Amino acid sequence: MNEQLLLVEDDDAIADALRIHLEQAGYRLHREADGLRAIGAIDRQRWDLVLLDLMLPGADGWDVCRHLRARHADVPVIMLSARSTEAHRVLGLELGADDYLAKPFSMLELVARVRALLRRIDQMRLAPVSAHALTFGDFRLDITRRELLNGDQPVPLTLREFDLLNFLVRHPGRAFSRAELLERVWGAAFDGYEHTVNSHINRLRTKVEVDPRDPRRIVTVWGVGYRFESPSEC
Repeated sequence: MNEQLLLVEDDDAIADALRIHLEQAGYRLHREADGLRAIGAIDRQRWDLVLLDLMLPGADGWDVCRHLRARHADVPVIMLSARSTEAHRVLGLELGADDYLAKPFSMLELVARVRALLRRIDQMRLAPVSAHALTFGDFRLDITRRELLNGDQPVPLTLREFDLLNFLVRHPGRAFSRAELLERVWGAAFDGYEHTVNSHINRLRTKVEVDPRDPRRIVTVWGVGYRFESPSEC
């Protein structure tokens, strides 16, 4: 296990506890206590996962997350915050966080969530060769590279956006409820809200639909949830 994690946390006690637990779990950890320094660390190298506090000096966690998503859309992010309201969780997820943990949290739970996110990436990379690429219209979803191409132009996707699109494309014509999508894409242990699915669907539509206001690929099934239409039906 050689994954390099970036921890952005200004609380020394929390950072020290996280370092102990994550290094015991086999991860390599680099810590920044300032938002601007974290942005510099993101610019210097690609990290396997980012643990991001929201209340930071220099630049807050929202700004750091926006910068990360602009540079590395597919790097998984877990937000850590004392702000535990549904509104803050939803905002964090809409900005591209893959998970959100409210303080105080269990160190064991955090390590488990880190493992789950990184394991999901590994599982996708080990998918059967026959499933390494999926196409719809002018789009090609490369499973091995975890990349969406429109023609020859890459379309940036976050980890969860990729997983959600991959799941929907693999099940064309079938309607899934928001609860089903949460369980199948985020996992049964994810402590989130169904609005999380809406946010990710809305972002995907801006990337794969000709007119996101009139979606033809990822359609809403009223009273149920969402369905992906196969290319022949779009």
